[in-house]
Amino acid sequence: MMKKLPLHVKIMIGLFAGVIWAFTSSSLGWNEFTINWIDPFGQIFIRMLKYIAVPLVLFSIIAGISGLKDLSKLGRLGSKTLGFYMITTVSAVALGLLLVNVVKPGAMIDDEQRIRNRLQYEAWVLETDGVEILDGKHFLEDPQYNSLYEREELTEEEKRMVAERQAAAAEGKEAGPLKFLVDMVPENIILSMSNDKLMLQVIFFGIFFGICMAAIPDEKIGVLSGVIHGVNEVFLKMVDYVMKAAPFFVFCLLAGVIAKMADTPAQVFEIFKGLASYSVTLLVGLLFLIFVFYPTIVRSFVKKLTYRKFFQKISPAQFLAFSTSSSAATLPVTMECVEDNLGVSKNVSSFVLPIGATVNMDGTSLYQAVAVVFMAQLHMVDLNITQQLTIVLTATLASIGSAAVPSAGLVMMVVVLQSVGLNPAWIAIIFPVDRPLDMVRTVVNVTGDATVSTIVAKSEGELRED
Repeated sequence: MMKKLPLHVKIMIGLFAGVIWAFTSSSLGWNEFTINWIDPFGQIFIRMLKYIAVPLVLFSIIAGISGLKDLSKLGRLGSKTLGFYMITTVSAVALGLLLVNVVKPGAMIDDEQRIRNRLQYEAWVLETDGVEILDGKHFLEDPQYNSLYEREELTEEEKRMVAERQAAAAEGKEAGPLKFLVDMVPENIILSMSNDKLMLQVIFFGIFFGICMAAIPDEKIGVLSGVIHGVNEVFLKMVDYVMKAAPFFVFCLLAGVIAKMADTPAQVFEIFKGLASYSVTLLVGLLFLIFVFYPTIVRSFVKKLTYRKFFQKISPAQFLAFSTSSSAATLPVTMECVEDNLGVSKNVSSFVLPIGATVNMDGTSLYQAVAVVFMAQLHMVDLNITQQLTIVLTATLASIGSAAVPSAGLVMMVVVLQSVGLNPAWIAIIFPVDRPLDMVRTVVNVTGDATVSTIVAKSEGELRED
């Protein structure tokens, strides 16, 4: 019977089973068993996503950009398309950061639970010898928390680690304002691909490599192009196979994460209470993009296209996007709506929309910004301006490498978390509400594609406004 169920239903069953097990485990004192015998399978899931993420991003970017072969003809159209997509994506990420910093959904749970989360985070930092503790100061040395949580003095090893992190934080403050731009350019691409924290360098290399391929005749790079597209398909198939086993892995990962965070059912409930505020915050941002941001942009370029008509003309694509959670699966209907209903010429739609299905992931980018900061707030980690700018850059550029299929944002979330030194295993925290929100995110992506294609067609004089 389970084989006949859609994958997303199986994953939701795994999620609910993980939650039920977490409550049962915490009630019966089985957390040690859960951590030792169930959580390792969740860690395997994380490792598989991590080793797929880097090559998937690299080859997706190269394959997409190298397909723009006629640079003389596509120069102006391509620059407009990519420019508008970049603007909408950056706007989406900025909106997400604004909402999550104002609402602070991760701070809406009990302080003692957040302190437990923070201690778990610091233990992970020390254990993995990762990035500096983000506030540059050991959390347990802050007097305001001493009355809430008591612990023995720091060990000599911990003091050494903290001192190193403080020195690294001080060095970062002394760096110039354009240091993040310098850090985007790789010195050694092999080294960059082997280091999770250098994903921006891999993305930069992929974009540059793809542009250079597009400038070379097909007869000279035909074999290389075939290899790149073939390798890209292999990694997409890897994601597909991994996601088929996701229900089991998700159960193990969620059960293990909660077992490490909570010892009693009350503490488990406190964790899930924070998801309601996270979901509402994210949903407000996504609905703002759909019903305010995109219609306003279209109206500013196409005066005759009223608010009501805009949604009437693209609603079939929006409903299909909501039901499939896949921009790629919705693409044929999106093209039909844009060409027949909005009046965009086929020349423009056939160029802009396929690119949009690959590189324009506004909903995914906003979701990554909100989710990363929410999880940081949940663990009492304050992300400074530089780190939030890193989120903007990473989420924007990583969206280019997101496959237009369900769950692709999950792989990219690992990338964004690692870019600011947070534990990638935290993605399990938002799993319970991810699927329904993913449906809305896809509607955002498709609506953004239709918006940009209409604007580009108007600017090129290829829009039938009647």
